[in-house]
Amino acid sequence: MKEIKSVAVFCGSSMGNDTQIIEQASRLGEFLAKKEVKLIYGAAKIGIMGEVAKGALDHKGEVVGVIPEFLKLKEVVHHGLTELHTTNNMHERKLKIQEVSDAFITLPGGFGTFEELFEIITWSQLGLHQKPIGLLNTNGYYDALIEMLENMMKKGFLKMENFNLLLVDSSIEGLWEKLQNFEPQMVPKWLNPERS
Repeated sequence: MKEIKSVAVFCGSSMGNDTQIIEQASRLGEFLAKKEVKLIYGAAKIGIMGEVAKGALDHKGEVVGVIPEFLKLKEVVHHGLTELHTTNNMHERKLKIQEVSDAFITLPGGFGTFEELFEIITWSQLGLHQKPIGLLNTNGYYDALIEMLENMMKKGFLKMENFNLLLVDSSIEGLWEKLQNFEPQMVPKWLNPERS
């Protein structure tokens, strides 16, 4: 596993109502800054996204935002970023984030956050990248998702090896250790290719 110098963080543009989630988002930004790891994220100044960025910037961290043009026009962009990249659309945004990141961490969020998480896992499953993917399960936010993934395995829609692509921890330090120790394994996506 190569050294992690940049981490993409996927998370909500809403703040939510759980103070533990808000506080841990800020602490993650601070943690990355103190490790001198560049934060890559969706460039917003609002919600959990804004908290992560603020946590990093307040501790002299490098923060890179990537945002599609149509969202930039909605005036949600954080103007204190180290770098800002503008893309034509959402797909280009996700591709750019994947290209410039050494690892990924997902915090609580809504549909957009889930979509980013599942796309980056799918890209790994298909062999398009071999970077570690972490899920920061703050205050049990993702317990139901993990249970659903376990049910997918039970019902034959997900291999254990692909389930294990998602590194889960409730603490920043614990998740960071898992990201650093991640060893990619190429596993065929299809469970029963002869029956496809």
